[in-house]
Amino acid sequence: MAFVSERRVDFPMVDLARIVYYPRFWDMAHRFYEESWEFSCGMHYNEILSDRNIAFPLVHSDATFLHPISYGETVQCTLTVTSIGETSICWHYEFRNQNGELCWTADQVTVCTDMMNVKKKIPVPQWMRDGLAKMTA
Repeated sequence: MAFVSERRVDFPMVDLARIVYYPRFWDMAHRFYEESWEFSCGMHYNEILSDRNIAFPLVHSDATFLHPISYGETVQCTLTVTSIGETSICWHYEFRNQNGELCWTADQVTVCTDMMNVKKKIPVPQWMRDGLAKMTA
């Protein structure tokens, strides 16, 4: 089952054309990503970073812009986990506006690392695999 959430597009997110400024799509994606951890694993993202000492650097992002999103509109994010590797997790994002139009998609890969040494990959823990299984496509 996908994680679904939404938010309104606020003024600081738009450019002079009053549409979402393209880097803000990744910012929104990361906010939805953080929120999804409570749905999948039952804990706030900060607990994973601070208490479990696990980090998730983004190592790949491929995005497609399909339709602009304007100031004041609503973005609905559907986030799924497409695969879980030994040390990596693949995520798929779909952003739709309040009319259901598909506006942006992204496929991203994060790598599970030790928070104290983010250059050191670690295996995705079993408790995390079990939680993320809720979001598999």
